[in-house]
Amino acid sequence: MIDHNALVMFVTASTALAFAPGPDNIFVLAQSITMGRTAGFIITLGLCTGLIVHTAIVALGVAAIFQTSIVAFTMLKYIGAVYLLYLAWKAFTAKGEGIRADGRPAPGGWKLYRRGIIMNVTNPKVSLFFMAFLPQFADPAKGPITLQLIFLGAVFILVTLVVFGLISQLAGAIGRRLTRSGRWRKALNVIAGVVFASLAVKLALTGQK
Repeated sequence: MIDHNALVMFVTASTALAFAPGPDNIFVLAQSITMGRTAGFIITLGLCTGLIVHTAIVALGVAAIFQTSIVAFTMLKYIGAVYLLYLAWKAFTAKGEGIRADGRPAPGGWKLYRRGIIMNVTNPKVSLFFMAFLPQFADPAKGPITLQLIFLGAVFILVTLVVFGLISQLAGAIGRRLTRSGRWRKALNVIAGVVFASLAVKLALTGQK
């Protein structure tokens, strides 16, 4: 369905984009350091679930709404910004909680998974990015465009899962060493709070183009 050379180019570009500093991988990095690699990987699963939503949105053509409607775009990005500010507040007010002795994250798995989904879905820029990025590797001569976009979205999600999973494991290992000290745990929570607040401001100031 997708030309082999185009697929290789797509995987290469997707890998580079996954490693490039952005809101999602910085989010995984911060959460993995403060709560452990298991938490980071669960959040990664949530982020990838959000990418499924964006893929469906683009494949169905709904992403055009965010490109043409300033109201829809603004509402969604502000919801995301408010949620990030909530996470920042939670980090700033945490009393030095770190990774448990058994390596499991303090919050429940469902909460972490949901956190990843919300973080990703409430960023309308992802849908706009997919709408600009995915079609470049689709070819009408190779079959239905909708199916090609779904396939490309699935490949992008798989690449993201691998790259972000690697980030969560490495960052979690570093965080596990640092959080043995109560002072470091508090410092990491503050750093995480600053990261979340910065991402919230960045998202709030994001324009449609």
